[in-house]
Amino acid sequence: MTLIQPTNTPTADIGDFMKVAACTAVILQTVLALVLSTQPSLQVQRGIGLTYNVVKFTAPAFIFGIFYTTNRQTYPSQLTAYPQYLRQQWSALFFPTIGWTLVYLLAMPNLQQHRPYHDALSFSWQFITGNAAPHLWYNTMMLQFIILMPLFWYMFRQLTRPRLIWLTLSLLTVSYLAWLAWYDVAVWHGPQAHTWYLLDRLFISFLPYAILGGLTWQYRATVMPWLQHWHWWLVGAYLLSLIGINWEFAQFGTPVKLSNAPYYQPSMTLYALLVIGLIAWFAMYQIQHQAASLPVIHWLATYAYRAYLANVFWLYVFWSWTASIFNQQPVWLISLTYLLTWLASFATAFGLHWGWSLLKRPLENSHKQ
Repeated sequence: MTLIQPTNTPTADIGDFMKVAACTAVILQTVLALVLSTQPSLQVQRGIGLTYNVVKFTAPAFIFGIFYTTNRQTYPSQLTAYPQYLRQQWSALFFPTIGWTLVYLLAMPNLQQHRPYHDALSFSWQFITGNAAPHLWYNTMMLQFIILMPLFWYMFRQLTRPRLIWLTLSLLTVSYLAWLAWYDVAVWHGPQAHTWYLLDRLFISFLPYAILGGLTWQYRATVMPWLQHWHWWLVGAYLLSLIGINWEFAQFGTPVKLSNAPYYQPSMTLYALLVIGLIAWFAMYQIQHQAASLPVIHWLATYAYRAYLANVFWLYVFWSWTASIFNQQPVWLISLTYLLTWLASFATAFGLHWGWSLLKRPLENSHKQ
């Protein structure tokens, strides 16, 4: 494997494409889940299940993208860089998470998962665990990676020899398959489905995507030509994988339950990795040809996480109106609700960032004086 030293790129990188694809797809997941809760016809349920499986790659792709971009910007980072890194992540990730979690808990408490809060202690529990809204479990998981980033920096600095890399990837594969098998028996189809639900937001459940994201940047001189050479095979494998996960999903019968399509099964892991590979190949193609879309992708990626935080809020704002108009037209209902939610989420992310920048500028100027 060839190791390439980092460079500063002013436009989008592969990580940006991952973040935009993941955010765009996960908003559709949220819309599909809400439409399914209205108990539509079996035909519509099956269509929702199929579409949901198509976009069921979002959390792995986002984690992969974060580690690709972070490694590009920081490799080979020393521990002394960690305070500055945390300051950057505070404004980009932690502060928006805190703000939106409070919004959901205080303004939309009916969206809470599991047991709603009733006192200060239960409020704190819902806040920390990501139970404030259906999508906030992801933030609890992702912020663990941010806190543990120095450990990953150290690991990536050690992985400079091909034999060590392959040994690490082999151990990772075996360990992760064992984790999935145990999760299937003990949690998903097991007796601890409700009591151990927090395992689905433990960073270990998404560890392979983080490690592969960082290594893909370090060894892009090897990985990218491989993707370019084999991309049509990846397309074929993707289609077979999509057929496979939908066949598995169909075995659960009706009514359709999206909980029967978790990330934590080998077939879904393979599917997510194939999608990540195809997104990486497409991004590389766009970057090599200096596509006009690169600045747009980079801009969208900057606000993708904050748009993700806002998407459930706007979905429920628009829902009462779109559902009343297109109640008997599920395709139009999904399409319009999704479009409005996507636009409003990114507009809110940019608007809040712009407004905060205007507010803090006088404070920064006065501090300098």
